[in-house]
Amino acid sequence: MSNVILFLEDGFEEIEALTVVDVLRRADIKCDMCGINGINVKGSHGIEVKCDKVLKDIDADDYNAVVLPGGMPGAKNLKENENVIKIVKKYYSEGKIVAAICAAPMVLNEAGIITGKEITSYPNIELDNCNYVEKVVAEDGNIITSRGPATSIYFALKLVEKLSNLEKIDELKDKMMINFLESSAK
Repeated sequence: MSNVILFLEDGFEEIEALTVVDVLRRADIKCDMCGINGINVKGSHGIEVKCDKVLKDIDADDYNAVVLPGGMPGAKNLKENENVIKIVKKYYSEGKIVAAICAAPMVLNEAGIITGKEITSYPNIELDNCNYVEKVVAEDGNIITSRGPATSIYFALKLVEKLSNLEKIDELKDKMMINFLESSAK
């Protein structure tokens, strides 16, 4: 079974974080919201979330994927936390999924894991030596990145695809009316 840790720090983007947690849990993938400095974390739009865990109390080996939501100053706060950077580097080197959306690819940049990788992000996020693309979701090896709030569902579905199976994706897309939306947009 897949276990995902989603890091939250004050100033996180609520849509990006909560969409991922919701979609993963719908797919029966365990996803723990982990506060960096405490159990209660306030998003960039004033929504306070009670996390499942606190960083100092987790064992990073219990998880096989890490998700970093964007939002400001949330992504900057994650980038400046040495324990977050250690876990990102560890997961990357072990081939575990490292996923970041919106401004959070700056954390991957700080960890030094994006050189030569296909990466996307919110516009104007400074990223070094990567192959920057403007895709809804970019995947390169075990790194998954996405653009921002509007791409959150597709980012979450990509995580389900990598951590579960294709049948689960189709089932979720039907239940969440994504297949309807995509077919009616044509």
